[in-house]
Amino acid sequence: MKRLLIVEDDAENNQMIREYLESHGYACVQAYSGSEGKLLFSLEKFDLVLLDLMLPGVPGEELVGLFSGKAPVIVLSARDGLDSKVKVLSDGADDYICKPFDLPELLVRIQVQLRRQDRAAETMGERQPMEKDHSMEKEHSMERERSRSDSGGQVYRYREWTLNPDTQEMTAAGKPVALTRHEFLILELFIRNPKRVFSKQMIYEYAWSEEYLAEDKTINVHISNIRGKLKESGTDTYIQTVWGLGFKLT
Repeated sequence: MKRLLIVEDDAENNQMIREYLESHGYACVQAYSGSEGKLLFSLEKFDLVLLDLMLPGVPGEELVGLFSGKAPVIVLSARDGLDSKVKVLSDGADDYICKPFDLPELLVRIQVQLRRQDRAAETMGERQPMEKDHSMEKEHSMERERSRSDSGGQVYRYREWTLNPDTQEMTAAGKPVALTRHEFLILELFIRNPKRVFSKQMIYEYAWSEEYLAEDKTINVHISNIRGKLKESGTDTYIQTVWGLGFKLT
């Protein structure tokens, strides 16, 4: 299944495109800012990128240059001026569609770019096997590296935090912290990858094991609840908000 990255800050348009393309057999990953799109592209492999230009964080024009040559890029923009089209295509975009557009037209243009990509790979003899596992699926199946506790159980440790996945218990600065199942999984994801920034989509799909909803405020609420529970131990500041990207540990 071909994997597409949709970088569009309008949540309604982003979700509409995702649902339409998934109904035609494509796997889609969503980003809502240029910064998030840049991060996801650096972490995962995509067969094609749909890119808006007017984005918060990293502008779309900058992303064209970063993505070009690594995956076909179709720009989706309300800018219909000739100068804008010429510049973006000259910078490396493979196609340019002016908003508003019809979804069937977008689908055909995607198919054209993917056919060109496949033909080029066949000609060069460099076709790579499609990756079967998505980034989060690899995370789920990855063997967890844990240190051994004195009792023989397995635990995660980060600064003054201790998480025991076997008992679903956490301590912060030596004090027990009562967490819900989802709160525990969010912290488990963070503590296993303390230097990595996680988008809301990554966090949700790890902790809930289901599709992320673009308008869902669940992650913000859960992070706020976790910080509230950790405040007494003075470790609530361990969770850092990275503007335009998501969350990470400090």
